[in-house]
Amino acid sequence: MARQARPGIDRALIPRHGVSRDGQPLSYNRAPTADLAPWVARLYFTAVKAPADYCLACGLFNDTAFIRLQLAGDWTAETADGPRALGRAALFFGPQSRRMPITVTGSFVSVGVSLRPGACHALGGPKVADFVDRMAECADVGFSVPGLVDRLDGDGDPEATFAAIEGLLRERIVQGQARQPDPLTARFEALAFADPTAGIGQFARECGIDQRRLERLVRRDFGMAPKQVLRRARALDMASHLRGVADAAEADELALRYYDQSHLIHEFAELFGMSPRQFVETPQPILTLALESRQARRLEAIARLAPGAKRPWEMLG
Repeated sequence: MARQARPGIDRALIPRHGVSRDGQPLSYNRAPTADLAPWVARLYFTAVKAPADYCLACGLFNDTAFIRLQLAGDWTAETADGPRALGRAALFFGPQSRRMPITVTGSFVSVGVSLRPGACHALGGPKVADFVDRMAECADVGFSVPGLVDRLDGDGDPEATFAAIEGLLRERIVQGQARQPDPLTARFEALAFADPTAGIGQFARECGIDQRRLERLVRRDFGMAPKQVLRRARALDMASHLRGVADAAEADELALRYYDQSHLIHEFAELFGMSPRQFVETPQPILTLALESRQARRLEAIARLAPGAKRPWEMLG
């Protein structure tokens, strides 16, 4: 797809952590400490100032389960169970099979922990398959820390917030003697990042397991069938490119994952509810924030980017 101009962020919105070269909003996000890496994929801190009556309509599309600590903003989300109104709260979001429409009114601050596939099972948490495109209060799924949201400072240092959250996660893992997610789950996650066009049968043979066993494992830890996981990964990579938060050097490779333009249009219409052109032309700051965090993690996972290094889409200087 030819490069098109992307609309920058609305001037009414002021992201605390700046914008990309193309004017797309950025959050503060990083990998977890090494001891938490088997269970935690990413931590993010998003803070955006906006007029009190400003209503932003956007969406979310994440490939992992998330713990989201909403510290500011009046949110709504169109979940598989219908519309939900969200205020200041600690929430558990399952992975999403397609874009989830959301709105937020006023300034917003959201702190989150992306859980790696298999982490919920290993930690004795909720069944991921039961929460695809759904959400719940953390207290209802065994991830509650009373008073945590009230103790976090939405205006404070993101690293101080991350340290507090990582400390709590560390306590749960040590005290619960949590096992690590299945190594096969980690291998399939790596495949989704590196080559989402790969064949499921061939991958199972390379792992030395029966394909049916692989399918059961992926459904348990990712919440959906292997082909769906890879199809979603391919779409999220292309979406990151279209929003300007991907490595431009991969552009041709990402495009070749689709048979032709009609294939790309069909996939986007089904997963994002719009064509690629509409996706480019429609401002989507919150979705872009999620895509940027995932893409940073992906590039680190496939060794195209060193942890903590400047990302290809960041401003020069």
